[in-house]
Parts: sequence; structure tokens; C-alpha cells
Amino acid sequence: MSPAHVWHQLVVHRIQVVLLVAGVSLLPYKSQAQMFRWARQHNMSYDDKKLTYGFSIGIHTSSYQIKYSNQFVSKNLDTLQSIQPVFLPGFSLGFLVNYKLGDFFDIRLMPKAGFYTHKLTYYYTNAPAQSQLVETTLLEFPLLLKYKSVRRGNVRMYMLGGFTPAFEASGKNDIGNSTAGLPIQKRNLSLDIGMGFDFYFPLFKLSQEIRFSRGIANMLGDQYTAYQAPLSRLNTNTISVYFIFQ
Repeated sequence: MSPAHVWHQLVVHRIQVVLLVAGVSLLPYKSQAQMFRWARQHNMSYDDKKLTYGFSIGIHTSSYQIKYSNQFVSKNLDTLQSIQPVFLPGFSLGFLVNYKLGDFFDIRLMPKAGFYTHKLTYYYTNAPAQSQLVETTLLEFPLLLKYKSVRRGNVRMYMLGGFTPAFEASGKNDIGNSTAGLPIQKRNLSLDIGMGFDFYFPLFKLSQEIRFSRGIANMLGDQYTAYQAPLSRLNTNTISVYFIFQ
């Protein structure tokens, strides 16, 4: 037997051994893929419903975004150094009405009660800092368009956007009752954008969602006070996390 023939046989056997080892090593991954593909899905017909309902629990942090007025640089306010907003926590409770537009789009209304605390700190060059704390309860009505991905097993990702009108139900700094504090408007309008995941369980669907809201209405009241004078606009910025049960 020639050396060339022996070498050829060794090469062939080496290739066969490598292919065999590679095939054996890929078996676990193949089995996992098959298990994921054939995993039991919960509530398979849930997304076929045109109209669904639920409730939401939300936690958020919110702050005012300020814009100085021309009076801020006047001689009357030359001792006012700056005004700093602070992010403070809050929460919300609400309901959900979801209408299916198609395989990948839903429209949803989420009326809720939101409990907010906003704070502005005024820093002076000749006096200690002073704060204005505004506590409000808002009735909010988010109207959102939801875009859903393809369902993978019992998980589905989505993105959403829309707007939220809000009306004050009660507040600590009420314009009619405050003559020296920071006057705040009783209504707001914000633009919303967010993303989340739907998790399907045997008896319900849980959605975990993060949402960013930017107020476009000026929340600063018209009543003139020492705290209102250096400002021309107040807008809200809110970051929220929701747990939605359907």
C-alpha cells in the first residue's frame, strides 16, 4: 500500500471524525430550538378578540421643565440666582380598553388617576433657598396606538405612542386659594412614547411597559406672584413604568 493512499485514508477519516463531533455538539442546540418551536402557548386565541379590558398600576418620576421670563434678568430680581426643578416619585391607578385594529396594531384608551408631586427650588444670593411644592391629583385619558411584533412563544414585544389630556381633580397650590405661591394651571396635554412586552399566562396577560411623557401645555398660571414672575413656561417631563393586567 502506497504512502499516498494511507495519507488519503487518514484525511478522510479525520474529516468524518470532525463532522461526527460537530453533529453531536449541535444536538443540544437543535433540541432546544425544537422545544422553543413546539413550546406550549398560553391563551392562543387571546389576540383574536376585538375588544379586551384590564387595569393598570403605574409608578413614575416627574419634574417641571422651566423657561425663564424677561423679568429674571431685571433689577427687581437681581438677587435670584437660579431656579432648579427636582424629579419626585408618584403613582397611578387606572383601567384599560383595548381595540384590535389588525394583526399588528391596537388602539387603547387608559383612563387613570395620577398622583404627582413637583418641586421648584429658588436660589438667592442674599437669602436662603426657598421651595415651592405642588401636589396634584390628575384625571388622565391616554389615547395610544400600539404596534405589536410577532408573538414568540408566550412573549410579544410592542411599541406605542399617542397623547394624554389631563385635568386636575385636586391640588395643594390652588390658584383660587393661593395669593403668594406658584400658580399652576388645572389642565395639561402631553405627548407619549414607550415600549413594552406582553407576557401570556394561562388565565391572563401581563404587560410591562416603560413610557416617556412630554407636556406641551404651559402649566404656569396667570396670577402674578413672586414665584411666578421669573418664569414664562412650565412643562412636565415624566418617566413611567406600568404593569397592565388583561
